[in-house]
Amino acid sequence: MVQRIRQAGLVVDEELRPLLWATIGSAFFLAAGLILEQIPVTKSSWVVPFVYSLAYVCGGYLRVVDGLQALRQGRLNIDMLMVLGAVGAAVLGRWSEGAVLIFLFALSNTLEEFAAGRTRKAIQALMALRPATARVLREGGREESVPVEALRTGDLLLVRPGELIPADGEVTAGVSAVNQAAITGESIPVEKEPGSPVFAGTVNGSGLLTVRVTRPASESTLSRIIRLVEEAQEHKAGTQRMADWIDRYYTLVVVAVALGTWLVPPLFLGWTWSESFYLAMQLLVVMSPCALVIAVPAALLSTIAAAAAQGILFKGGVHVEDAGRIRVVALDKTGTLTQGVPQVQSLHPAPGVSEEELLAWAASAEAHSGHPLAQAVVSAARSRGLSLPPVTEVREKPGYGVTAMVDGVEVRVGSRRLVSENGWSFLNTVAESLENRGETAVLVSRAGQPLGVIGVADTLRPGVVQTLAALRQSGIQRIVMLTGDNERVAAAIAARIGVDEFRANLLPEEKLNAVRELKERYGSVAMVGDGVNDAPALALADLGVAMGGAGNDAALESADVVLMSDDLSRLPTVFRIARQARRVMTQNMVFAVAVIIALVILSLSHQLTLPLAVVGHEGSTILVALNGMRMLLWGRGTALVQLASQARVPALRRSASLSS
Repeated sequence: MVQRIRQAGLVVDEELRPLLWATIGSAFFLAAGLILEQIPVTKSSWVVPFVYSLAYVCGGYLRVVDGLQALRQGRLNIDMLMVLGAVGAAVLGRWSEGAVLIFLFALSNTLEEFAAGRTRKAIQALMALRPATARVLREGGREESVPVEALRTGDLLLVRPGELIPADGEVTAGVSAVNQAAITGESIPVEKEPGSPVFAGTVNGSGLLTVRVTRPASESTLSRIIRLVEEAQEHKAGTQRMADWIDRYYTLVVVAVALGTWLVPPLFLGWTWSESFYLAMQLLVVMSPCALVIAVPAALLSTIAAAAAQGILFKGGVHVEDAGRIRVVALDKTGTLTQGVPQVQSLHPAPGVSEEELLAWAASAEAHSGHPLAQAVVSAARSRGLSLPPVTEVREKPGYGVTAMVDGVEVRVGSRRLVSENGWSFLNTVAESLENRGETAVLVSRAGQPLGVIGVADTLRPGVVQTLAALRQSGIQRIVMLTGDNERVAAAIAARIGVDEFRANLLPEEKLNAVRELKERYGSVAMVGDGVNDAPALALADLGVAMGGAGNDAALESADVVLMSDDLSRLPTVFRIARQARRVMTQNMVFAVAVIIALVILSLSHQLTLPLAVVGHEGSTILVALNGMRMLLWGRGTALVQLASQARVPALRRSASLSS
């Protein structure tokens, strides 16, 4: 039977197997006892109690061990409550009822472990994406297969079509599309060429790649994600800490109530000892907080797993709860709302000058400058295939621009302070117009005469307006943009994307102060940045969200939530999945408390027998666990497990299966 279950994929880890055997053994002897009770020869003999006792041993042994360990630590836990309830039933001669209790408790523990195991498997499926060996290129082109743990920085790896990339690195030769879904959550394979970064655990497409290792296997992005997720499970949310408190202290209350129910009625109300003892055992069962204790962890672990499958890394259950409370989001502009790379947006040549002529002279003067605006101009000229005149002398003045001798003529490229010294109205008018709409004006003159103005700006991320709209739909009430850019550029960007307010000319410490002010004014605030220069603000915010965590050390370490791909559109998912998780946790807690109250009332009014009390109690625990597991299905959260399964099947690694 166990083999069949294993083949069906239900045995998820070694921890589940002893619980499964205990449940099967308890069920077998319970059924045998019920049958023997119907046979006249054995009904009144010692055989029936003996068979039921075997059901007790099979189903209750592990619980007794756990309970005794807790007692040695000075705690009375749920396991001991259930065992005491079953022993009480046996003392009353109700062996079958005690055996039913033990069986259902063993079954509920098995299902709870199955739920936790499925969650762990969804997360730790990442480990299956880490190959055991790598193909290293040695001198003379010789290939050598080595354990992944033996890889060193600088090693050259050969990655064939359909294979898993064994370590973080940089492509040195070859072109291919790489499936990065396991790391970044991107559904579409990403084109890789020489110079492109690749991550351990991603799947090579149809091309042959040579990769230089940039990190040892133990420090790869994949390994760090696994460590962070494991740590996340140890960081408990507020409601989870409350559940732990219930498990520790509420059990003492249950024992006190049971003892009072056993002793008080016979002494003062005229009950028989057997009646009061039976009710005490029944209350011991129905008041046990099994469902309360599993209510929160089941939902939190499932949420972390579902989010990880979509490229969103919550670094603790507490951050899931925090995200569910956020109503205000502050976003850094450069690199978060925008691409972070300036590009030429418009060309405004002077009368009698062509766009190509303006761009060519400007690019020649800027060709040797490392300034981002200069690189944008040079990139635009190269994209048009323009021929650049030769440069013989270059003088760069920080904050002003560049003066160069281009083809024997002085060319100036830069701000109005450098270029429009003679007060050319054309250049000044165009420059002011560009700055009013959020572009940086780069003025160009040649031999003392105006050539024109080039408008350069950092481009918005694709779909940023739709993303902000989705944020509002997810429950965010106010969106604030924080930037170090000047007021006019910030105002223009803010108007285009539709934020509620913006703060400009901010240094990193001033962003920190802005977040502090927002918290004082609105309450819980999330800060979204690149995880580097925004680190102080990310740390202060109630929820720090870092962009582009794959390969970004600072993002993985500084934020509470990491978007593994450089994709802002995933941000609304952070808040949607967190709010749904909070709803599920609330449902579980309310349901668990309501069932306990209902069962206690029915027990005290003598409307409930011990077997029905057991069914109600254990049934509520199972339902709570299954309700928490629903979060695994949020956004098809099982995709990660499926991907890992595919990675273990060589036939599915072929490029043909990837393309299909």
